[in-house]
Amino acid sequence: MEHLNNIYFILIESVTIIFSWKKLFTQITFATILPLSLLSLLHAHISKLLFSNIQNPSFNNINPNKWRVFLFNAAYIVLFLALSLVSTTAVVEAVARVYTSSEPRFTEVMRVALKVWKRVTATLLWSLLLLVSYNAAAFALISPWIPYSLIFFSAYAVGFVYISVVWHLASVVSVLEDLGGADAMIKGMGLVKGRMVISGVVFFLLNLCFVCVEVVFERYVVVGIGRRIGCGIVCLLVFCGITLLGLVTQTVVYFECKLYHGEIIIIPIANSKDARVDLGDYAPLIRSNEVDRC
Repeated sequence: MEHLNNIYFILIESVTIIFSWKKLFTQITFATILPLSLLSLLHAHISKLLFSNIQNPSFNNINPNKWRVFLFNAAYIVLFLALSLVSTTAVVEAVARVYTSSEPRFTEVMRVALKVWKRVTATLLWSLLLLVSYNAAAFALISPWIPYSLIFFSAYAVGFVYISVVWHLASVVSVLEDLGGADAMIKGMGLVKGRMVISGVVFFLLNLCFVCVEVVFERYVVVGIGRRIGCGIVCLLVFCGITLLGLVTQTVVYFECKLYHGEIIIIPIANSKDARVDLGDYAPLIRSNEVDRC
Protein backbone atom coordinates (compact mmCIF):
# COMPACT_ATOMS: atom_id res chain seq x y z
CA MET A 1 0.00 0.00 0.00
CA GLU A 2 2.90 2.36 0.76
CA HIS A 3 4.33 1.74 -2.70
CA LEU A 4 0.95 2.47 -4.32
CA ASN A 5 0.64 5.70 -2.35
CA ASN A 6 4.12 6.81 -3.43
CA ILE A 7 3.42 5.97 -7.08
CA TYR A 8 0.16 7.92 -6.88
CA PHE A 9 1.97 10.86 -5.27
CA ILE A 10 4.68 10.91 -7.95
CA LEU A 11 2.20 10.90 -10.83
CA ILE A 12 -0.16 13.44 -9.26
CA GLU A 13 2.75 15.67 -8.26
CA SER A 14 4.09 15.58 -11.82
CA VAL A 15 0.71 16.52 -13.31
CA THR A 16 0.29 19.27 -10.71
CA ILE A 17 3.66 20.79 -11.59
CA ILE A 18 2.81 20.86 -15.29
CA PHE A 19 -0.60 22.50 -14.80
CA SER A 20 0.74 24.93 -12.17
CA TRP A 21 3.28 26.24 -14.69
CA LYS A 22 1.32 25.78 -17.91
CA LYS A 23 2.95 28.67 -19.78
CA LEU A 24 6.51 27.56 -19.07
CA PHE A 25 5.97 23.90 -19.97
CA THR A 26 3.93 24.84 -23.05
CA GLN A 27 6.87 26.90 -24.28
CA ILE A 28 9.30 24.05 -23.61
CA THR A 29 6.97 21.61 -25.35
CA PHE A 30 6.66 23.69 -28.53
CA ALA A 31 10.39 24.44 -28.60
CA THR A 32 11.80 20.94 -28.01
CA ILE A 33 9.30 18.18 -27.20
CA LEU A 34 7.01 18.74 -30.21
CA PRO A 35 9.81 18.43 -32.81
CA LEU A 36 11.29 15.52 -30.83
CA SER A 37 7.95 13.70 -30.83
CA LEU A 38 7.35 14.41 -34.50
CA LEU A 39 10.82 13.13 -35.33
CA SER A 40 10.27 9.95 -33.31
CA LEU A 41 6.92 9.13 -34.91
CA LEU A 42 7.96 9.90 -38.48
CA HIS A 43 11.25 8.02 -38.30
CA ALA A 44 9.68 4.57 -38.62
CA HIS A 45 7.39 5.68 -41.46
CA ILE A 46 10.14 7.30 -43.54
CA SER A 47 12.54 4.41 -42.90
CA LYS A 48 9.90 1.98 -44.10
CA LEU A 49 9.48 3.92 -47.35
CA LEU A 50 13.22 4.03 -47.96
CA PHE A 51 13.70 0.34 -47.19
CA SER A 52 10.84 -0.59 -49.52
CA ASN A 53 12.66 1.18 -52.36
CA ILE A 54 15.87 -0.69 -51.56
CA GLN A 55 14.07 -4.02 -51.69
CA ASN A 56 12.44 -3.19 -55.00
CA PRO A 57 13.81 -5.68 -57.55
CA SER A 58 13.89 -3.03 -60.29
CA PHE A 59 16.84 -1.40 -58.59
CA ASN A 60 20.41 -2.42 -59.37
CA ASN A 61 22.89 -3.56 -56.76
CA ILE A 62 24.29 -0.04 -56.58
CA ASN A 63 21.27 1.56 -55.02
CA PRO A 64 21.33 5.27 -54.14
CA ASN A 65 18.58 4.66 -51.61
CA LYS A 66 21.03 2.76 -49.43
CA TRP A 67 22.96 5.97 -48.97
CA ARG A 68 19.73 7.85 -48.36
CA VAL A 69 18.82 5.42 -45.59
CA PHE A 70 22.27 5.79 -44.04
CA LEU A 71 22.24 9.59 -44.23
CA PHE A 72 18.66 9.76 -42.99
CA ASN A 73 19.39 7.56 -39.96
CA ALA A 74 22.60 9.48 -39.20
CA ALA A 75 20.73 12.79 -39.33
CA TYR A 76 17.93 11.30 -37.23
CA ILE A 77 20.33 10.16 -34.50
CA VAL A 78 22.06 13.55 -34.32
CA LEU A 79 18.78 15.50 -34.21
CA PHE A 80 17.19 13.07 -31.75
CA LEU A 81 20.12 13.27 -29.33
CA ALA A 82 20.28 17.07 -29.59
CA LEU A 83 16.57 17.54 -28.99
CA SER A 84 16.58 14.95 -26.18
CA LEU A 85 19.45 16.74 -24.47
CA VAL A 86 17.81 20.17 -24.66
CA SER A 87 14.35 18.95 -23.64
CA THR A 88 15.71 16.91 -20.73
CA THR A 89 17.86 19.70 -19.32
CA ALA A 90 15.11 22.30 -19.74
CA VAL A 91 12.43 20.25 -17.99
CA VAL A 92 14.73 19.04 -15.19
CA GLU A 93 15.96 22.55 -14.47
CA ALA A 94 12.41 23.92 -14.61
CA VAL A 95 11.15 21.38 -12.05
CA ALA A 96 14.13 22.08 -9.78
CA ARG A 97 13.38 25.79 -9.92
CA VAL A 98 9.72 25.11 -9.11
CA TYR A 99 10.79 23.24 -5.98
CA THR A 100 13.18 26.01 -4.90
CA SER A 101 10.59 28.70 -5.68
CA SER A 102 13.10 30.55 -7.87
CA GLU A 103 10.48 31.55 -10.47
CA PRO A 104 11.57 29.54 -13.52
CA ARG A 105 11.79 31.45 -16.80
CA PHE A 106 11.83 29.94 -20.27
CA THR A 107 15.00 31.72 -21.39
CA GLU A 108 16.85 30.55 -18.30
CA VAL A 109 15.96 26.87 -18.41
CA MET A 110 16.61 26.65 -22.15
CA ARG A 111 20.15 27.98 -21.73
CA VAL A 112 21.02 25.33 -19.16
CA ALA A 113 21.85 22.89 -21.97
CA LEU A 114 24.87 25.06 -22.86
CA LYS A 115 26.22 24.53 -19.34
CA VAL A 116 25.65 20.78 -18.93
CA TRP A 117 25.63 19.25 -22.42
CA LYS A 118 29.01 17.57 -21.94
CA ARG A 119 27.92 15.86 -18.71
CA VAL A 120 24.56 14.79 -20.12
CA THR A 121 26.14 13.50 -23.33
CA ALA A 122 28.73 11.50 -21.38
CA THR A 123 25.96 9.97 -19.27
CA LEU A 124 23.97 9.10 -22.38
CA LEU A 125 26.97 7.37 -23.98
CA TRP A 126 27.66 5.35 -20.84
CA SER A 127 23.99 4.37 -20.63
CA LEU A 128 23.95 3.25 -24.26
CA LEU A 129 27.16 1.27 -23.71
CA LEU A 130 25.60 -0.44 -20.70
CA LEU A 131 22.40 -1.26 -22.62
CA VAL A 132 24.28 -2.62 -25.62
CA SER A 133 26.50 -4.75 -23.38
CA TYR A 134 23.50 -6.02 -21.44
CA ASN A 135 21.57 -6.93 -24.60
CA ALA A 136 24.62 -8.62 -26.14
CA ALA A 137 25.16 -10.70 -23.01
CA ALA A 138 21.46 -11.56 -22.77
CA PHE A 139 21.15 -12.75 -26.37
CA ALA A 140 24.42 -14.66 -26.12
CA LEU A 141 22.82 -16.70 -23.35
CA ILE A 142 19.42 -17.09 -24.99
CA SER A 143 20.06 -20.47 -26.66
CA PRO A 144 20.35 -22.59 -23.50
CA TRP A 145 17.28 -20.81 -22.08
CA ILE A 146 14.93 -21.33 -25.03
CA PRO A 147 13.00 -24.12 -23.22
CA TYR A 148 12.54 -21.66 -20.33
CA SER A 149 11.78 -18.60 -22.43
CA LEU A 150 9.28 -17.16 -19.92
CA ILE A 151 11.82 -17.32 -17.12
CA PHE A 152 14.52 -15.83 -19.33
CA PHE A 153 12.26 -13.03 -20.55
CA SER A 154 11.20 -12.17 -16.99
CA ALA A 155 14.80 -11.98 -15.81
CA TYR A 156 15.78 -9.95 -18.88
CA ALA A 157 12.86 -7.52 -18.39
CA VAL A 158 13.79 -6.90 -14.75
CA GLY A 159 17.37 -6.11 -15.72
CA PHE A 160 16.28 -3.87 -18.59
CA VAL A 161 13.89 -1.90 -16.37
CA TYR A 162 16.61 -1.47 -13.76
CA ILE A 163 19.08 -0.09 -16.31
CA SER A 164 16.40 2.22 -17.72
CA VAL A 165 15.56 3.60 -14.28
CA VAL A 166 19.23 4.20 -13.48
CA TRP A 167 19.66 5.87 -16.88
CA HIS A 168 16.79 8.30 -16.26
CA LEU A 169 17.98 9.14 -12.75
CA ALA A 170 21.54 9.58 -14.01
CA SER A 171 20.26 12.05 -16.62
CA VAL A 172 18.72 14.17 -13.87
CA VAL A 173 21.91 13.86 -11.81
CA SER A 174 23.93 15.13 -14.79
CA VAL A 175 21.80 18.27 -14.95
CA LEU A 176 21.45 19.11 -11.26
CA GLU A 177 24.74 17.82 -9.86
CA ASP A 178 28.33 18.19 -10.95
CA LEU A 179 28.52 14.58 -12.13
CA GLY A 180 28.46 12.94 -15.52
CA GLY A 181 29.20 9.72 -17.32
CA ALA A 182 30.05 6.73 -15.12
CA ASP A 183 29.91 8.87 -11.95
CA ALA A 184 26.31 9.89 -12.71
CA MET A 185 25.38 6.24 -13.38
CA ILE A 186 26.89 5.18 -10.04
CA LYS A 187 24.99 7.99 -8.33
CA GLY A 188 21.77 6.82 -10.03
CA MET A 189 22.37 3.26 -8.78
CA GLY A 190 22.75 4.60 -5.27
CA LEU A 191 19.59 6.68 -5.45
CA VAL A 192 17.43 3.81 -6.71
CA LYS A 193 18.29 1.60 -3.73
CA GLY A 194 15.14 1.09 -1.70
CA ARG A 195 13.03 2.75 -4.37
CA MET A 196 13.39 0.30 -7.26
CA VAL A 197 9.81 -1.00 -7.12
CA ILE A 198 8.28 2.48 -7.11
CA SER A 199 10.61 3.83 -9.79
CA GLY A 200 10.28 0.70 -11.93
CA VAL A 201 6.48 0.73 -11.89
CA VAL A 202 6.32 4.45 -12.73
CA PHE A 203 8.67 4.13 -15.69
CA PHE A 204 7.02 0.92 -16.84
CA LEU A 205 3.61 2.62 -16.96
CA LEU A 206 5.00 5.57 -18.91
CA ASN A 207 6.82 3.34 -21.40
CA LEU A 208 3.65 1.28 -21.83
CA CYS A 209 1.86 4.49 -22.84
CA PHE A 210 4.60 5.21 -25.39
CA VAL A 211 4.24 1.72 -26.86
CA CYS A 212 0.46 2.10 -27.14
CA VAL A 213 0.78 5.41 -29.01
CA GLU A 214 3.40 3.98 -31.38
CA VAL A 215 1.23 0.93 -32.09
CA VAL A 216 -1.78 3.14 -32.87
CA PHE A 217 0.38 5.39 -35.07
CA GLU A 218 1.76 2.38 -36.95
CA ARG A 219 -1.67 0.82 -37.36
CA TYR A 220 -3.74 3.82 -38.40
CA VAL A 221 -1.22 6.30 -39.84
CA VAL A 222 1.73 4.39 -41.31
CA VAL A 223 -0.33 1.48 -42.64
CA GLY A 224 -3.11 3.86 -43.60
CA ILE A 225 -6.31 2.48 -42.09
CA GLY A 226 -8.97 5.08 -41.41
CA ARG A 227 -8.43 8.84 -41.20
CA ARG A 228 -4.65 9.13 -41.23
CA ILE A 229 -4.24 12.89 -40.75
CA GLY A 230 -6.61 13.21 -37.81
CA CYS A 231 -5.24 10.13 -36.10
CA GLY A 232 -1.68 11.32 -36.74
CA ILE A 233 -2.35 14.66 -35.07
CA VAL A 234 -3.95 12.98 -32.06
CA CYS A 235 -1.01 10.57 -31.73
CA LEU A 236 1.45 13.46 -31.95
CA LEU A 237 -0.32 15.45 -29.24
CA VAL A 238 -0.59 12.43 -26.94
CA PHE A 239 3.05 11.53 -27.57
CA CYS A 240 4.08 15.11 -26.66
CA GLY A 241 2.03 14.96 -23.47
CA ILE A 242 3.49 11.62 -22.40
CA THR A 243 7.03 12.81 -23.17
CA LEU A 244 6.57 15.94 -21.07
CA LEU A 245 4.99 13.94 -18.26
CA GLY A 246 7.84 11.42 -18.43
CA LEU A 247 10.53 14.11 -18.15
CA VAL A 248 8.78 15.80 -15.22
CA THR A 249 8.15 12.45 -13.56
CA GLN A 250 11.78 11.34 -13.78
CA THR A 251 12.77 14.56 -12.00
CA VAL A 252 10.13 14.03 -9.30
CA VAL A 253 11.36 10.44 -8.86
CA TYR A 254 14.89 11.82 -8.44
CA PHE A 255 13.73 14.15 -5.67
CA GLU A 256 11.69 11.37 -4.05
CA CYS A 257 14.79 9.15 -4.00
CA LYS A 258 16.87 12.00 -2.58
CA LEU A 259 14.25 12.52 0.11
CA TYR A 260 14.24 8.80 0.94
CA HIS A 261 18.03 8.82 1.40
CA GLY A 262 17.94 11.98 3.52
CA GLU A 263 19.79 14.14 0.99
CA ILE A 264 17.04 16.79 0.93
CA ILE A 265 14.75 18.03 3.68
CA ILE A 266 11.27 18.25 2.22
CA ILE A 267 9.44 18.32 -1.10
CA PRO A 268 6.73 21.03 -1.11
CA ILE A 269 3.32 21.06 -2.76
CA ALA A 270 3.98 21.96 -6.38
CA ASN A 271 1.49 24.82 -6.63
CA SER A 272 2.56 26.41 -3.34
CA LYS A 273 4.75 29.30 -4.45
CA ASP A 274 5.71 30.18 -0.85
CA ALA A 275 7.14 26.73 -0.13
CA ARG A 276 10.85 26.07 0.06
CA VAL A 277 12.91 22.93 -0.32
CA ASP A 278 16.57 22.41 0.50
CA LEU A 279 18.13 20.56 -2.44
CA GLY A 280 21.56 20.41 -0.89
CA ASP A 281 24.26 21.71 -3.26
CA TYR A 282 21.83 22.57 -6.07
CA ALA A 283 21.84 26.12 -7.37
CA PRO A 284 20.23 27.41 -10.57
CA LEU A 285 22.76 27.17 -13.39
CA ILE A 286 21.40 30.27 -15.13
CA ARG A 287 20.30 33.22 -13.01
CA SER A 288 17.93 35.99 -14.00
CA ASN A 289 20.59 38.70 -13.93
CA GLU A 290 22.74 36.63 -16.32
CA VAL A 291 19.86 36.39 -18.80
CA ASP A 292 19.11 40.12 -18.51
CA ARG A 293 22.67 40.95 -19.51
CA CYS A 294 22.42 38.77 -22.66
